[in-house]
Amino acid sequence: MTTSPPLPSAAGWFIVIDGIDGAGKSTQAKRFCELFNHCGFSAIQSFEPTDGPWGRKIRESAVSGRMSLEDELHAFLADRHEHLETLIQPALANNQVVIVDRYFYSTVAYQGLRGIDTVDLLDRMRAEFRIPDLTLFFDLTVSLALERISLHRGDIPNEFEQEDALSRIRETFQMMSGVCDEVRTIDCVGDVDTVRSNVASAIGEYLRSRPDVLAFDNQAKTRLLKALDGIVESRH
Repeated sequence: MTTSPPLPSAAGWFIVIDGIDGAGKSTQAKRFCELFNHCGFSAIQSFEPTDGPWGRKIRESAVSGRMSLEDELHAFLADRHEHLETLIQPALANNQVVIVDRYFYSTVAYQGLRGIDTVDLLDRMRAEFRIPDLTLFFDLTVSLALERISLHRGDIPNEFEQEDALSRIRETFQMMSGVCDEVRTIDCVGDVDTVRSNVASAIGEYLRSRPDVLAFDNQAKTRLLKALDGIVESRH
């Protein structure tokens, strides 16, 4: 497997936030999208499965009865191709920052529960789809994830939100973090503001190590780095 991260394109910046349920991915994706915009970049937030026809089909099947393994995987891949072609790639070409909540890493982790070889599937995903410039894996203990899911939703957990399933999913994310150089693991055990500080630290460290990233607007980048430092310092 090729583990080297892609060189960021001259235009835009592609960030993915992924990980097990209950880690707070959507909350932080929204906050950091707002931060990028506040600092002067044009940033958009998206998610997978999308609201497109394939994404809707995936969500409907979760209620009406899951598709076969082959049909479900096909739907996820078709949804992702459409997502890249209609939203992600055009936005990046337009110098936008794109933050996506879940990407092919989730496909590997969750389809692995259905018996697919996760290493082979990860190789396929990395060959078939654009690799993000930076991926943040939100990680926390399974027991805490289940506690948060119950607290925030209060309904009956789905089949992926059981202790055994979440443990296996987390193990797959940990495996991927060890072989994908674009991945940084974020400790999500703390409260929302602590997690925000951990994310800010990871983004700031990455940007300082890669002066070519976001170089199309160095004034906005300087403002962003200052804001990221402020978030980190506020928690110390």
